Amino acid sequence: MSQVVGVFGPGAMLDLPERSVVVGGLERWDIHVPGAFRTIEEPRLARLLHQRLAGDPRLGVDRPPDLRTPPVDPDDRRVTRPPAIEAPVFPQWFVCDAINGDMPGRRRLVRFADLKPPSRKEYVAEDGKCRRASPVRFVCGCTRGHLQDIEWRRILHADGSACREQMWLVDSGTSADPRDTRVVCDCGQSLTLEELFQPGRLGPCRGERPWIGDRDPQPCDAPKGLNLLTRSATNTYFPQVATVISLPPSEDELSRRIEQHWSVLQKARSADWLDIAREANAAVGAALEGYTNEEVWARIQALVAGVGGADQAKDPRLAEFELFSSGRSLIGENSPRALLHAETLARHWWDPEGAPELHGIAALVAVHRLREVSCLYGFTRFEPAALANDDLEDIGLAVEGAPLGRSPSWLPAVESFGEGFFLLLDPDALAAWLARPALRDRAQVLEAGVSAWERVRRQRGLQADRATLGERVRPEYVMAHSLAHALMTEVALDCGYPASALKERIYVPPRDMSDRPQAGILVYTASAGMQGTLGGLVEVTGRFARVLRSALERLALCSGDPVCADHEPGAADEDRALHGAACHGCLLVAETSCESRNLHLDRALLVDTVGPEGAGFFYAD
Repeated sequence: MSQVVGVFGPGAMLDLPERSVVVGGLERWDIHVPGAFRTIEEPRLARLLHQRLAGDPRLGVDRPPDLRTPPVDPDDRRVTRPPAIEAPVFPQWFVCDAINGDMPGRRRLVRFADLKPPSRKEYVAEDGKCRRASPVRFVCGCTRGHLQDIEWRRILHADGSACREQMWLVDSGTSADPRDTRVVCDCGQSLTLEELFQPGRLGPCRGERPWIGDRDPQPCDAPKGLNLLTRSATNTYFPQVATVISLPPSEDELSRRIEQHWSVLQKARSADWLDIAREANAAVGAALEGYTNEEVWARIQALVAGVGGADQAKDPRLAEFELFSSGRSLIGENSPRALLHAETLARHWWDPEGAPELHGIAALVAVHRLREVSCLYGFTRFEPAALANDDLEDIGLAVEGAPLGRSPSWLPAVESFGEGFFLLLDPDALAAWLARPALRDRAQVLEAGVSAWERVRRQRGLQADRATLGERVRPEYVMAHSLAHALMTEVALDCGYPASALKERIYVPPRDMSDRPQAGILVYTASAGMQGTLGGLVEVTGRFARVLRSALERLALCSGDPVCADHEPGAADEDRALHGAACHGCLLVAETSCESRNLHLDRALLVDTVGPEGAGFFYAD
C-alpha cells in the first residue's frame, strides 16, 4: 500500500509485460466492495489538507477529506471479485518489432486501436504477417501534471497536410542519443527526436488527464508548454505526500471519542444531525453514549476551529516539536493501542559522565511507539514540488500539483508504526554558536549558494523563489539536518536497522516563535504492522554519547576530501549549490530517509574539517 501512496499513485505510468498503463484517478478506484478499504483517523492531517488545498480549484478539496487505505483484497469468500484500480492503456502509440525482411532499426508506428484483438499484442501488416508491438518510449507532458500522446502526424506534417502514409521510428545508431533516432513518414517527411526538445515543437498543452479520462477544465498555463518525456524516466512522476506523527488524543474523554470517529462526525452540520449519525453507525452511537447532542456538537465546533490544546495546532510539525520538547516524563501512554508512547530520559541515563560532545544537547526522548500517517494529495512532473511553502516549515504542502481525481472527497493514506528517539538542542548553546564569527562567515558561504541556486534556475527558465526553501536556508536547520544524517548512518551500524529504513524529521520553528533559537531532531523508523517497534532505536539512547562521538569522528575526514571540504556552494550548479561540505562519502543518505532530497547539508557546521574551521557546533572553541 505504501507504494500506491508513493511512486504508483494516480497519474503514474507503469510498465506491464505487453503494454504501458497509467494508474487511474480516485473515481476509478474500486472502493465499493465491502471491506475494500479502511478509514484512517487523523483529524489534524485532514484539517490541514483542507486548509492548505481548498483554495486550488484543480485539486477540488472543498472539505476535510476522509483518509482511506488503498483497495485491498478483503479475503472474504462472499466477495466474488476483489477490488481493483482501473488503469487505462497509455500511451496509445505503439511500435512494432522488426521481423525478417524488415529494414534493421526500422519499426512501424501504430495506434493501440489498430492492434489485433482481443489480446492487442500484435499488428497485422499488409503482407499478412504479425509483428509484436510494444508501447512507444516517448510521451509529452507539462509542469502542471498534464500528460498526452505525442501527435506524431501533426508534428511531422507542420504544413497542415492530411497525410495518412505509414510512419516509422528509425534508429541510426546504437546509443540512446536523440540525434540517432528519427521519425520518418513514407511521404518523405522526417525529424529527429532531438528536434522535439525545442520549445514549442510539441505544440500547446491541451490539458489532457488520461488518469481521470478528461481534459482539465482550467486552461493550461504551464510556462514552458509541452515537454518531451521518456515514459520510464524518473521525472515523469513526483508524488506529493503529507506526513504527520500522530499525537496523543486530547486528555478530555469526549474529544478522544470524537477524534476516533472523526471521518463521520466532521460531517455534522447541527446538533440534531447527530441523531442520524448515532442510529446509522452503531460504533458512533456507542462512543457518544452518555453525552448529549449539544455537548458533542459544541466539541466538534471547537475541534474544527482548532482550539483545545497543542495537538490542535495548524502546523503539525510545530505541535510535534512542542510535545517532544515539553520535558514531560511520560508523553502519551504505555498501551498497545497508544498512538504515541515516549518518555523524556533523565540526563544521568544518557550522559552519566558529562561528555563534552553532549553539552549542546538539552534533552533526549526515547520514543517507544509512534504512528506515522502519510497521505497522497497530488503529484508533479519534471520537478518535485517545492520543499516548503510560505512561512510554514512543516510538510511542504504545495498547490502546484495535479489532482488525483475530478473532485475527491477522500485521499489515499497509509499508517505505519515504529520507534525512535528525539533530541533537543540547547537554546543557549545554539545562540552562542550563531553569534560565533566563524559561523557567520560560513553562513555567508552557504547564502552565496542559495543566490547561485536562484540565478541558475532563472537562467533555465525555472521557478526560483527562495521563499519556497523556507526555514531550510537557516544555519540552525542545516546543522540539525547534517546531524540527523550523521546519526542515521551511525545508528544503522549500531542498532541493526538498515540505513534505508531510518527516517528524519527536523524541527526548526520560525524565529518569531521564541526569543531564543530552537531546534530538534527525530530519528525514527516506521513500517506497516509491528515490524518497526522492535526496540533497536530506543536502546541506542543508553549509549547515545558513544554513538554521537563516533558519528562526529567520522565527519572530521571524508574519503572525498579535500574536494568535499573545499566545495564552494556559490560556484556550484543548481542543487549542488544548496549544500556545503557534503557528499556520498560522508553525509548523503538514501533519498527515502531524507526529508529534503539530500540538500541543505554541511558537516563544517558540526565539526572542523580539512577545509573550514571554527564553525562546528561540536568541539569548536
